[in-house]
Amino acid sequence: MKNRLLLCSAGLALVFAVASTQADEKAKKVTRVKCVVAGKEIDLVKAVAVKYRGASAYVCCNNCKGKFEKDSSPFATKANHQLFLTAQAKQVKCPIAGRKADPSKSVRISGVSVAFCCGNCQGKASRLKGDAQLAVAFADIAFDKGFEVKKKSTK
Repeated sequence: MKNRLLLCSAGLALVFAVASTQADEKAKKVTRVKCVVAGKEIDLVKAVAVKYRGASAYVCCNNCKGKFEKDSSPFATKANHQLFLTAQAKQVKCPIAGRKADPSKSVRISGVSVAFCCGNCQGKASRLKGDAQLAVAFADIAFDKGFEVKKKSTK
């Protein structure tokens, strides 16, 4: 009986530890981002904002801002990722299939957890690396299927 009680207590402690870690992760405020044009890491407070999808993408300088404003398409995947990283966009569906995302089918992609609808989509994302993995979740087509930019409040 003592062993079962001890096992249940350990299980509950693990559940609370995971929930606490997830809450802490969501509560962390992003203070540094990578310039979506140059790839240079920058402090968010020093970054130059550029309008993108009704929100702000961040770049390191006015030169990068000009390049982004002239043609954002080469930088779209990284800008979409940045919108999610900075909590300006939220995930609403699986970015591959466009179906309801299952949080238990998540993959860590460039510092953020992205949920997929099934093991097949999760497997596809987890097998990829680097820019290919980033693209499977944040290229324009995937972003349009799985994410939406949060509406700014008009107070």
